[in-house]
Amino acid sequence: MHIVIIGLSHKTAPVEIREKLAFSPTAMEKPLRQMLDLPAVAEGLIISTCNRVELCAATKTPDAAIAALRRFLAEYHEIAPEEIEQNLYDYQGTEAISHLFRVASSLDSMVLGEPQILGQIKTSYGYAAEFKTVGLILNRFLHKAFSVAKRVRTETGIASNAVSVSFAAVELARKIFDRLDDKGVMIIGAGEMCELAAKHFVSNGISKVLVTNRTFERAEKLAEEFQGKAVPFDQFTDHLAEVDIIMTSTGAPNFILGQRQMEEVIKRRKNRPMFLIDIAVPRDIDPKINNIDNVYLYDVDDLQGVVQSNLKERKKEANKAEAIVEQEIGQFHKWLGNLEVKPTVVALRRKLEEIRQQELNKTFGNLKDLTASQRKSIEAMSGAIINKILHQPTALLKRTQDETNGEDYVDAVRALFDLPAPAEGDEEIKPLDDMEESK
Repeated sequence: MHIVIIGLSHKTAPVEIREKLAFSPTAMEKPLRQMLDLPAVAEGLIISTCNRVELCAATKTPDAAIAALRRFLAEYHEIAPEEIEQNLYDYQGTEAISHLFRVASSLDSMVLGEPQILGQIKTSYGYAAEFKTVGLILNRFLHKAFSVAKRVRTETGIASNAVSVSFAAVELARKIFDRLDDKGVMIIGAGEMCELAAKHFVSNGISKVLVTNRTFERAEKLAEEFQGKAVPFDQFTDHLAEVDIIMTSTGAPNFILGQRQMEEVIKRRKNRPMFLIDIAVPRDIDPKINNIDNVYLYDVDDLQGVVQSNLKERKKEANKAEAIVEQEIGQFHKWLGNLEVKPTVVALRRKLEEIRQQELNKTFGNLKDLTASQRKSIEAMSGAIINKILHQPTALLKRTQDETNGEDYVDAVRALFDLPAPAEGDEEIKPLDDMEESK
């Protein structure tokens, strides 16, 4: 059995293409069942996020499955195949295993090390499990991908450094203040970046949130989301002394906060430290404020510098992560090979043993005067012959199970000896090394 993946991502297709091929998370049953109806597909899974759409399948005929999945993706979304052909990639075998392990470990994400993709893959797997489109192969494959991702996150620092401007602000705040659970923040401006920063601050324990915006209704809405308080824009300076952190991003053409204002604020705070983050362009805060003792001002370029430095650290950790992925690929590929080899060896031994017993019964039926010792000798000799016959094909199957043509040998043995197809659950047969291949 082979694993194949076809799809596209932020690396191969712009958003206007990706959105056309996206699958609705609330309507996954129909595409999953249609995917499983494809003759070449034995098991199927669909991963659909804002940055990627991928179809993963277990199949006996990888080339046919890839071609069928490419057609299915286009036809399901009523798009001409040639319109997306240049955007699609496909993987099979070891490359497919490597790809999903890397995706789950966030090594293929737009933001290296981001944690969301693993949860999205788990959700996708949940739908496939619910609608019973995954079986022995993909169940094991996805669980292995989850364990690989866990190893990467626990054994490397790939997710330990902030690589977004909003989270970098939180990381800096934690360095300036030993703790955040007794601190307050004022968000000036209610744009997307400020909203994201507010989420990060709240999730890191900030106890007080003030929000101000030129449109007071927008400030109220954002404040309600974070259980904070909205402040009228023309009065925000009156409340600055109440907070320890200020984050601002407005469209004002001039500074909204000057040096004299901040000198008054820091005096009212009795020189307790303040952290100011100005991500507006043009800037909202007069850079001269940096001259005030116990006031730490960072603008968007400062934060970008932190982000770039952290991204370099993540890339260093990514090398460790890639080594983990490579190690795990080998283990899973070996299991996949054993899935065919182990039951084949067992079935071959069982078939030859049945033949041996039949012939022994015939022989003993014709030679009724044999002593117990003679019968035992004949049984031992026939058993030794079977073991000698089994030794070479068993050794060959073991030796080639990790090679690309390993399945061809399995198929040949099954055809030559007319062996039944392996049943689900045969993967639990004890390892080959524990079997008595020759005596």
